[in-house]
Amino acid sequence: MTSPFSTSTEPAATGPVLTVRGELDVATAPRLRARIAELTVTAGQLLVVDLADVTFCDSSGISALIAARNVAEAAKAKVALVAVPARLTRTLTLTGLADFFPTYATAGDAIAAHA
Repeated sequence: MTSPFSTSTEPAATGPVLTVRGELDVATAPRLRARIAELTVTAGQLLVVDLADVTFCDSSGISALIAARNVAEAAKAKVALVAVPARLTRTLTLTGLADFFPTYATAGDAIAAHA
């Protein structure tokens, strides 16, 4: 059974918190990229990407996460991934991308570390 894809954004004192739900794959990654492009991230802020409810992530999904990092860097901001599922953590580690994404257990932890 597939999980429906969705995103939502909440403001935080340090910048936007983008929550991603469902399967992040070749069919849904363009929607995530479009959502990321709509975000307002300014210098010094932190873009938090909450992956707690991501049920699957393929290479297209990882590419969309890299796009989030690129958007943050272009704005002279930072990005953090939170609640990264174990399988995705393993993939990020094996590909060497774990070094590019600070990860935290919760959005609160990421925000506190950035403050």
